[in-house]
Amino acid sequence: MEFIEKLDGAVIVSDAEGNITYLNETAIRNFEKEGGKDLIGTNMFKCHNETSRQKLREMIEGREKNVYTIEKQGKKKLIYQTPWFNEGEFKGFVELSLEIPPEMPHFIRK
Repeated sequence: MEFIEKLDGAVIVSDAEGNITYLNETAIRNFEKEGGKDLIGTNMFKCHNETSRQKLREMIEGREKNVYTIEKQGKKKLIYQTPWFNEGEFKGFVELSLEIPPEMPHFIRK
């Protein structure tokens, strides 16, 4: 889908073993120093430290999502990692990395 390709946020998709199967244009740009498009087909475990690898293992085993914020190079980002399934079968993870403004409004809806 073209809108995902052009999304103003990084989209990374992996298979059930942690192999990167898709990067949209923003993800390719964001990870240019690490290989950009050439990261497709590589395993996420190889590009993370041991703490992150342990979290990845827990996410794969538990089929659980992981959501957090980071600040990198003066930019705040929301990282949303969630499992994806096809006909009930675990297929891997989708990661969304979205830049958020320093002062983001928060609303409570009823």
